[in-house]
Amino acid sequence: MDSNKKYWKGLEELNNTPEFVEKNKNEFAEPIPIEDLLSGDGLSGRTPRRDFLKALGFGVGAVALAACQPVPVHKSIPYLIKPEEVTPGIPNYYVSSFEGQPILVKTREGRPIKIEGNPEDILAKGGLSSQGQASVLDLYNAGRLQAPQKNGADAGWDAVDAFVKTELTAIKAAGKKIRIVSSTVYSPSTQAVIAQFTAQYPTTKHINYDAVSYTGIIKANENSFGKAVIPHYNFDKADVIVSFSADFLGSWMANEEYTRQYVSNRGQKALEAKKMSRHVQFETGMSLTGSNADTRVPLKPSEEGLAIIALYNAIAGTTLPGTKALDNKALDAAVKVAAKELVAAKGKALVVAGANDVATQVLVNAINSLLGSYGTTIDLDNTVNKFAGNDQDFIDLLSEMNRGEVDAVFFLNTNPAYNYYKPAEFASALKKVRLKVSLTEQLDETAKLCDVVAANNHFLESWGDAQVLTGYHSVIQPTINPVYNTRQAEQSLMNWSDSPVKDYYTFVRNNWDATVFPKTGATGQPAWEKLLQTGFVKFADVTAGSYTFSKDLNAVATTIAQQSAKQATSGADKVELSLYENVSVGSGARANNPWLQELPDPVSKVTWDNFAAVSPLYGRDVLKAEQGDVVEITVDGYSVKLPLLFQPGQASGTVSIALGYGRTAAGKVGDGVGQNAYPFYSLLNGTFQTSSVASIKVTGVKSPLAQTQTHHSYEGRNVIRETTLSKYLKDPGAASGKSEKRKEYASMWDEYERPTYDWVMAIDLNACTGCGACVVACNAENNVPVVGKDEVMRRREMHWIRIDRYYSFNEGAGEPVTEEAEIAKLKNLDNVSVVHQPMLCQHCDHAPCETVCPVLATVHSSEGLNHMAYNRCVGTRYCANNCPYKVRRFNWFNYWNDARFENYMQEQYTQLVLNPDVVTRFRGVMEKCSMCIQRIQAGKLKAKMENRPYKDGDVKMACQQTCSANAIIFGNRNDPNSEVAKALASERTYYVLEELNVKPGIGYQVKVRNVNELEA
Repeated sequence: MDSNKKYWKGLEELNNTPEFVEKNKNEFAEPIPIEDLLSGDGLSGRTPRRDFLKALGFGVGAVALAACQPVPVHKSIPYLIKPEEVTPGIPNYYVSSFEGQPILVKTREGRPIKIEGNPEDILAKGGLSSQGQASVLDLYNAGRLQAPQKNGADAGWDAVDAFVKTELTAIKAAGKKIRIVSSTVYSPSTQAVIAQFTAQYPTTKHINYDAVSYTGIIKANENSFGKAVIPHYNFDKADVIVSFSADFLGSWMANEEYTRQYVSNRGQKALEAKKMSRHVQFETGMSLTGSNADTRVPLKPSEEGLAIIALYNAIAGTTLPGTKALDNKALDAAVKVAAKELVAAKGKALVVAGANDVATQVLVNAINSLLGSYGTTIDLDNTVNKFAGNDQDFIDLLSEMNRGEVDAVFFLNTNPAYNYYKPAEFASALKKVRLKVSLTEQLDETAKLCDVVAANNHFLESWGDAQVLTGYHSVIQPTINPVYNTRQAEQSLMNWSDSPVKDYYTFVRNNWDATVFPKTGATGQPAWEKLLQTGFVKFADVTAGSYTFSKDLNAVATTIAQQSAKQATSGADKVELSLYENVSVGSGARANNPWLQELPDPVSKVTWDNFAAVSPLYGRDVLKAEQGDVVEITVDGYSVKLPLLFQPGQASGTVSIALGYGRTAAGKVGDGVGQNAYPFYSLLNGTFQTSSVASIKVTGVKSPLAQTQTHHSYEGRNVIRETTLSKYLKDPGAASGKSEKRKEYASMWDEYERPTYDWVMAIDLNACTGCGACVVACNAENNVPVVGKDEVMRRREMHWIRIDRYYSFNEGAGEPVTEEAEIAKLKNLDNVSVVHQPMLCQHCDHAPCETVCPVLATVHSSEGLNHMAYNRCVGTRYCANNCPYKVRRFNWFNYWNDARFENYMQEQYTQLVLNPDVVTRFRGVMEKCSMCIQRIQAGKLKAKMENRPYKDGDVKMACQQTCSANAIIFGNRNDPNSEVAKALASERTYYVLEELNVKPGIGYQVKVRNVNELEA
């Protein structure tokens, strides 16, 4: 017997030995070189690791109670008396509303774990944005306010209420002003609470203040038609759409609704009817909407107003003051062609602009009036209520505060200390106010300046309602008791105004009984119970009227021309700056959400940062810089330092920067991510402007970006197929290759029999906008971990589905050619086109991953799916090397249970959000899309319990369910009447890399562009 050997009974005994502790006190911060491992070195000087057994095991009780218990719980406690509505293992669904859009909230054992769009919702038909999908994670944010605060310390609600009421009584007696500042309130019940508060304290005024403002549109409609409203746009009724910097598929207004409308005229059904809308986009930086346009024309901010004047002149046949020939010849030609197309589509045309400028929007109104758009594509009678902010009202408030006229100010879901363009002036004015109260979920930048912070509920803990569209009322109901000692903001206002109704739930019910239910014909408890099942009430639209513009445009045109002249730059160190809101982080209110921070930007594919986007030619030839070089951008004394991103399609001589970054009080996740661009705002004629003239210089510092698009290469293979509408109508199968005789390939694999189910998917490239909502939906459904910027830079993002973005360009008169690699070498990058392609495990019939796995961890099912058995996987990564689609992910760390990732998902966000139907994968295994196998099994089980066969639509993938564009279709190919079978039978269907004969289970439909003489 070898006396040098030692034996242990188990891991617990081993874990406590000095040798094991010494050997394992360090953890690998990065892969260890193989030579170090072979030599026995490489295990020292690394990042300290957590206790060994803690990494291996996790108490069930801790998962169940972590959100409510600050101390870890080590016991799993069963129900003594089971709640009637809860059956362990069976989800419950509740209707609610996210930012006015009806949703369904999935709960398991009393905890919300997933949000989906309500399929009956008239706006998005069940679709939901990435922010809506990610909002459930905010509920479990350990950085939320956990109790009210007074003078910077935790306080009880009784003490806070007594203090605020005493102060308000004294202020009321003195006759001083009280102000409530909020983001736009579109809840009728909240408006009623504010009205009740104002009646109690008559010097109160409510000010709507939005970080991203639409005041210009509201004032323009008031000036043009006497209606201070935001109209409801009908993109589905437009045959020709011309947009000037309005990212209506991304972040502009009602993007999910507009996506559904837009795609309805461009998807498979429209093409089968041999029609397709025409979309021309004029913009500075490449937006999500611009990337989907048939024709995209880059322009500088200083050229936008002049282009709109030229468009009006071409349509009206007049010459407005300030009119001059555009120096940009390509832009001038594009405007003339767009005018011709708009006139030809009169009555079915739509022009929109994203500028928050009254003069610009007035001119757009005049153009739409000439085109007969009002009453068809534009509805001024059934209006959008989501953005009612008035920029001038907030400016006037600061003046009142500086004069000492305001003694109390309440901030409700708004954060001007961060997103007002002069934060120092705001903070100085706020110091002159006697009582400062913030009603917020997070101790944000504004809350830190207040005397009282009333910890607000998350919307999933709240009662309420919304009316984002005239006549469309949705309800908000809680799906969980408050996780912390928080209270709904409306309840606080009711307490402070001595409301005769003592709780907000009753207040909401009373308001519906008085204002909504009488119009439905059903009242009382039956009406309320029905509402809590359906989620909304929709009244018939008022007939949209036609409006004629009759104002004088001479002064308007002169103003626009003068503004354009001021924006124009001169000098090599000057650049025209354009600010925008991206689709993930948005205005910055959800900057602390790791799902959103790690969601790649749809166009740039950058995560965990904002950046300075410039055209490649401008960056290299003028700035003499490379991508990743840090530049300093300065406007009126305010500077930020950001890494350069070379963005094809960016107008030369301009730089674009995303808002929503640079938070200092967002939380562990969001603090210090990127730079704050809000101070670059300027004020013009009472509205905040998002463009200005900036100076730019290269600092000599490098800061690489975490950009995912370059992580996987197809080595120039033709994975995208596209055509034009005219060619498609001549030969529908030409681009997909169906018009030609397909080559038969010899196969080394046996064919599989699928007697009952053959699960497959179809993805329409004409419908997919690239928004990324499916990525976040997959994260939530399948417990996909967040890894952080450093890991993304190492190409270790864990997303099971990615949206690949491809640029295409025209070489002379040749066909569009897809180009991914070495895009910087292209000579002309101004007029690139973009195709977005969702890419996930293809579930190949002849799966190359299966043949190389030495332990049969990845195998094929009798239903056509490629399965992963995580317990078998030993992490050889042979399958990833052999996958031509590069869709398999290696779990480098226990991301869900590792101290180094605590800022992302482990400590900051408790594991209460995990889906118990999906295992969390451990370190050292491969993982990839499972086609939501848990949903497939649930759908089959439901059909069995209802004693009926499975029917098409019983199962929807998480990615499919959230897509407003209906770009993803899943189902059983064995059913010839299923939607997926019909989609795959389309002439446009092709399979990526089908020449490899791996027989993928996902078919793509060719991208079709409606191009015409402009491109020619």
